[in-house]
Parts: sequence; structure tokens; C-alpha cells
Amino acid sequence: MKACQKHALKTYKSNLGLQVFVVVEALMDNVLKRGYEARKVTRIGLVINVLIACMKLLAGFFGKSSAMIADGVHSLSDFFSDIIVIAGLRLTDKPEDACHNYGHGKIETLVTVFISCLLMIAGFYIMESGISKMIGVIQGQELLRPGWIAFFAAIFSIVSKEGLYVYTIRAGRRINSPVLIANAWHHRSDSLSSIGTLIGIGGAILLGNKWVILDPIASVVVSLFIFKVGYDIIKPAINELLECSLNNEEINQIKDILDRYSEVKSYHKLRTRRIGRKIAIDVHTLLDKRLNIVEAHDIANLIENDIRALFGDISIINIHIEPFL
Repeated sequence: MKACQKHALKTYKSNLGLQVFVVVEALMDNVLKRGYEARKVTRIGLVINVLIACMKLLAGFFGKSSAMIADGVHSLSDFFSDIIVIAGLRLTDKPEDACHNYGHGKIETLVTVFISCLLMIAGFYIMESGISKMIGVIQGQELLRPGWIAFFAAIFSIVSKEGLYVYTIRAGRRINSPVLIANAWHHRSDSLSSIGTLIGIGGAILLGNKWVILDPIASVVVSLFIFKVGYDIIKPAINELLECSLNNEEINQIKDILDRYSEVKSYHKLRTRRIGRKIAIDVHTLLDKRLNIVEAHDIANLIENDIRALFGDISIINIHIEPFL
């Protein structure tokens, strides 16, 4: 009888080990696929940004448009941000090690902050350039009347950068990557700045030199939208770096899960935070003291599974079990 029990126990451990291996392998496969997808999207954006920047600079030079040249310089910032994103994503995909027990997810958060800063710097540059030109026109300075090549370059830039924005932000939302979403908005900032350039160039060509001031006015308006987008992206990233808890809705969802189990008489020390795209949750649960250790452990596992179903398989969940006296 003992031999049968030992064999059954050995078989159970073997099956359990196989299940754990399959789960871990699936999680690693998911992480690798996510990293590959993010880098692929960013590399495509990098190539397109180089081509667009070169086109804008050439169109600005031959079309005698200072606005288009400035827009081309702005496009170069997208190129550099793509390089930073690719480097950051490679570091984010590194597994946990002795010095980083929770992984390297916050590298992605740091890159998101950096991209947001670049976005707001680009907005400041566009605003400063627009205000300077407006002041120049008021003081009697004349802006050069641009050529049609600059006008068509602006149209091409708007269409291509808006398409790149849609492609990047869809990928970012699909794989839950805040850095890709931030980079997508950086692409859109270039598209928005090109709209201001198009209005100014089109107004100067079609309406005459008196309407060249439309370019700087539109640029200032666009810069305000860019500042708003940059703020909306950087705020949650800064909160994450400061170990801010999950929002009230997410915390209430966790509490609802704990309240489902009648064996959980109470709970306390519920603490939450984000680590990149991971969610870390710690909670002390007070279980019915009549439960044995195996039953209490099973309840804790069920709670973990429910939370992972809500926040993802890579969530870091620690449930401390205490007897309810």
C-alpha cells in the first residue's frame, strides 16, 4: 500500500512539475512575442521617420520654406526617440535576476517618461518658433513665400505620419505597451505640426504674402495640443515611478474578488503598484481557523487565479494567510 502511495505521489509531482513548466514556458513565449512585436513596429517607424525627415529638409530647401525646414528638424526627433525605444525595449525583455527580482519593467516606464519629455520639448520648439515669426511679422518683417514642393511635402507628411500613428498606437494597445503608445503620440505630434505648416504654406501660396502669418498662428495652437498629450502620457508614468497604487476602480475589483470567498473572514494590508505592464499585489487574508493548511492554500490559489484573470498572467501576487480568531 505504501509503495502505491509513493508511486501516486511521485506521479502527481511529475504532472505538477510539467504543468508549471508549461505555464512558465507560455509566459516566456508571450513576453518574447511582445518584445519582438514592439521592436518590429518601432523599427518600421524609424525607417519611415528617416525618409520623411530627409524629404522635408529637401523640400524646405528647394521650396524656400523655413517652416518646412523646421518641421524636418522636428521629424528628426522622432528618429532619435525610435532608437531610444528600441534600446529600452531590449532591456525591458530581460528576465528577473539577482539584482532585479521583479524584472526590468520600469525601464519601459523610464523610456515613456523620456519620450513624453521629447514630445513636450517638440511642442515648446514649435510654440517658440511660431511666436517668434508672429512677432517678426508684427514688426514689419517679411516671410519668404514658399513653393509648391513644400506644400505637397506637408500633405505627404500628414498622411504618412498619421498612418504611422494609427499603426503604432494599435500595436501599443494590443500588447499593452505604454512606451509604444507614447511613441505613437510623438508621431502624431509631427503630423499636427505639419498641419500648421500646410496651413501657413497654403495660405502664403494661395492668398499672398499677407497671409503667411497663418503658419505661426497655427503652429502655436498645435503646440498647445502637443503639451496636453505629453502631460497625459507622463503623468501616469511618473506616478508609477513613485510607487503609486492602482486606481480606485482596480482596487475595488480586487476587493470584490476577496469578498466572493466566504472562507475569507477579513483582510488588511492590501498594497498595489505597477511595474511596467505588470501589476504587483500584496494582501493579508484572515481565513476560517477551522481550515487546514492545504484548504487555506487552495483558497489562496483560487484568489490568485481570479486576480490573474483580471490583470494578466504575469501579475505578481502575494497572499499572506492568517487565522481568523
